[in-house]
Amino acid sequence: MANTPIRRALISVFDKTGLTEFARYLSAHGVEILSTGGSAKALAAAGVPVREVADYTGFPEMLGGRVKTLHPKVHGGILAIRGEPDHDRAVKEHGIGLIDLVAVSLYPFEQTVAKGAPFEECIEQIDIGGPAMIRSSAKNHADVTVITDAADYGEVIKEMEVNGGGTTPALRRRLAAKAFARTAAYDAAIAAWFANQIGETWPERLTLSGTRVQTLRYGENPHQSGAIYRTGEVRPGVASARQVQGKELSYNNLADADAAFEAVAEFKEPAIVIVKHANPCGVATAGTLADAYTRALACDPVSAYGGIVAANRKLDRAAAEAIAKIFTEVVIVPEADPDALAVFAAKKNLRVLVAGGVPDAAAAGLTARTLSGGLLVQTRDNGQPDRTEWKVATKRAPTEAERRDLLFAMRVCKHVKSNAIVFAKGGATTGIGAGQMSRVDAVRIARIKADDVAGAAGAATSAIVGSVVASDAFFPFADGLIAAAEAGATAVIQPGGSTRDEEVIAAADERGLAMVFTGQRHFRH
Repeated sequence: MANTPIRRALISVFDKTGLTEFARYLSAHGVEILSTGGSAKALAAAGVPVREVADYTGFPEMLGGRVKTLHPKVHGGILAIRGEPDHDRAVKEHGIGLIDLVAVSLYPFEQTVAKGAPFEECIEQIDIGGPAMIRSSAKNHADVTVITDAADYGEVIKEMEVNGGGTTPALRRRLAAKAFARTAAYDAAIAAWFANQIGETWPERLTLSGTRVQTLRYGENPHQSGAIYRTGEVRPGVASARQVQGKELSYNNLADADAAFEAVAEFKEPAIVIVKHANPCGVATAGTLADAYTRALACDPVSAYGGIVAANRKLDRAAAEAIAKIFTEVVIVPEADPDALAVFAAKKNLRVLVAGGVPDAAAAGLTARTLSGGLLVQTRDNGQPDRTEWKVATKRAPTEAERRDLLFAMRVCKHVKSNAIVFAKGGATTGIGAGQMSRVDAVRIARIKADDVAGAAGAATSAIVGSVVASDAFFPFADGLIAAAEAGATAVIQPGGSTRDEEVIAAADERGLAMVFTGQRHFRH
């Protein structure tokens, strides 16, 4: 491939950012401009010489604009291989002019769907001619420059400046790759929307797409590379958050911030979640974010050092001052007061993310992880413990205070790696056991951590005493429940469903515990 001079361009863009300036440059350098509809009108109004595609093809736009560029004189001019005898003969015979540059931005289908437009409106925003021209141009990138992003106008101009009005093969190939990615993402959005319209959660072909937000310094470990992509899901969170200060986020920062923000979204009252290595190490609610942070930190202040903090309210100065007292990697909040950000400004290594909202914990959606040669996809765990039908399994029912804490504990437990055990009291975690192969070990770890915190503070009694306890899955044997009771638990919440439920219930009754079954498991692997 050689540098290809641009003599004729076809421009048909919905997004008219930078259009006039780019077209003026082309025209000033002797490029004939063909255009359609709104693009042609915008150029003409700006005084840029332009020829309507309908005039060029001799065939009018029709069917309400559905048919404009679907014509052999358009696609022949794009797809013709320069210097190939049969192609040269065909274009000459049929009076087809060669088109050297195609600039297209597609109808805003994704934005139309995102705003909740009705079915018919979404259908009309499915572009047909645009993707056809993009694909034709990208296929014939040996001869044609294709632009699908206004941000690339400047680079094309730079190349034309130093290459006698042409572009290099390297640029054309890069733009072709970007073009195919754009049409693939566009089709993926349409396919996903259509599947949703017909109520098909698991279509035969699953199409996923994302737009790169940034490449990362490295992945989970320094020898791995990584990047973050934004999908079409309208959900406030890490992928769409605005970083207002701090050094570049790492792969692990992003993963932990996501875990923290999803967990804090479970709560309606002011709440703070502190995460370390993907697991909550302290969660609390209170009348203010500052008080919630102090209570969350008390659960495991050692693990909280260098952790991730998430809030479900606009961050105020008092909360920022509390958080700033120890080293924290990332803070993610829906909004932040200017004076709160001023407090953080003194902490140069602290990354601060403002998400613009809190994700809906009850919203439907999909989650995915890779397998060797495939994807494992499931619906999001949007189960709400307060919407399950609790069954009191023991002789003693929980008190009203215990019920509140049981609900709080299970909301936290949803976000702890399995096997998961969460002790809580008064709307704050008092001990967390995460990611253990044995549920008994998860209980023991939660107790050990709570005892260590009490010892370090010089307290006579661990905060875990008098707490309630949540288990993400049933106790397969009574030993886990007995260990929780020995740690000081007064009430238990668990899904139930073990073949040994009666044995576990008997152990709870023997120790005076109240226990409820929710019938809903919350494994998190």
